[in-house]
This record gives sequence, C-alpha cells and structure tokens, in this order.
Amino acid sequence: MNSAEYANLARVEEQHWYYSGKREFVRRWILRARPPQREDTLLDCGAGTGRFAHEMTAHCRVMVLDDHDEAIQLLRTRFNDDQILRLAGDRIPLPDRALEFVTALDVLEHVPDDKAVVSGFARLLKPGGLAVVTVPASMALWSDWDEVLHHYRRYDRAGLSALFPRSDWELVYVNYTNVAVYPLVWFVRKWRGRFPQKKTNQARAEDRVPGRLVNRVLRSVLVTMAFWRVPFPFGVSLVLVARRR
Repeated sequence: MNSAEYANLARVEEQHWYYSGKREFVRRWILRARPPQREDTLLDCGAGTGRFAHEMTAHCRVMVLDDHDEAIQLLRTRFNDDQILRLAGDRIPLPDRALEFVTALDVLEHVPDDKAVVSGFARLLKPGGLAVVTVPASMALWSDWDEVLHHYRRYDRAGLSALFPRSDWELVYVNYTNVAVYPLVWFVRKWRGRFPQKKTNQARAEDRVPGRLVNRVLRSVLVTMAFWRVPFPFGVSLVLVARRR
C-alpha cells in the first residue's frame, strides 16, 4: 500500500465496523480454537499499523512482521525493536517451530506467491499451532479498490483451502464473512466501474465510518456470522482457521 492508504487505515480502523469487527472475530477464533498462554508467541504478518497485534498483547507474547517503511514507522510507536521483523529475502527470520500462532489479516492477496507464504507458516508453527487468515473474496467484486491496494487476486473458498494441504493442516473453519452486505458491495463496485472518470472524485465507503447505529449493527452482524457453521455461498471476505499437524 502507499502512504495515503496507511493514513486512511490508521484514521478509521479503531471504530470502523469492518476493521474492528475483523479484529474481534479473529481474536475470538484464537481464544476458542487454542486459548493462548502468556508464554506463547504470536506473529502477526503484514501487521500494518499494529493495532490487532497490540490488542493481542493482553493474551500472549507478540511479534510483528512487515516490509513497508510506512508500516515499520507505525509499528515502532507500539512495539520494541526486538518485536519487529522484516523479511530476510523471502524468508521470515525465525527458526522452525518457533511459534504457537500466526495471523495474516488481509495479507495473502498482496503477495505474488501465496502458496510459498503459507508454507512459511507451516515451517514456523509448532505442532498444534494455529494459523488464522482473512482475505478478500470473489473476483466478481474486483474493482479500483483492489488496484489501489495492490491486490493480486481475490479468493474463493476452494482456492483458499487449497493453500493449506491436509498433510500439513487440519482446517478448523473456512467460510465466507461479511455476507450480509455482499449485494450492496457488488452493486456499488459495479456502479463505480461504469464511471471510471469519476473514481478520483469519489470517496470510498471503506475510508469513512458510518453513523453510530449503522456502524454498530454492521459490526455485530459481521462478528456473529463469522462463527456460523452454515457454508455461505458468497461473501465479501473469507476467514480460515487452521491447526498445524
């Protein structure tokens, strides 16, 4: 992401229903699937502003990984230098089986070789360790928003699941999220796509917090449905929880 996008995220992520709701359901999935101990270590990959990782310090030890200078500057306001990692080539500079938890919240879509990244997660996690990832879903929703954020792809359930082979992983949960707003998001992005000349003058809904009541309702729906066992056929996002064999 460019500097403006980091600034947008830092400005709205504390209260915006999607960003705050995503942090909540990922945290709750971790607490449900493998309750962390104080001595456990979680690595948040593509940590961005570091807000999610900072919230997880209440439960375990935390390290953060990012490779963008803007993110590193933000992370230094929340973490010590020995908690902040950058890639060493294409490798995370930690030994094998060093971690109990790995999280990657809206990260895999930013990397050319997502399969290699997930293989890195498998290397880093101890047996029984947990990986939790979120990604944008449905190429039908591809828009200028994806282009600005330098996405390589959006995912479907089968494609995301295939990155976590059964030989290495037990899939605890894989499902679409942000289901309720899918029709509206589809309509808005298709509408914007019809008028590309106006894109630079249009404020994106992702960059502003809705009114308090709407924001609260959307957040509650997002979090609640992120635990349903109903196999949703579509959604704006996907969440995957996997345990290392």
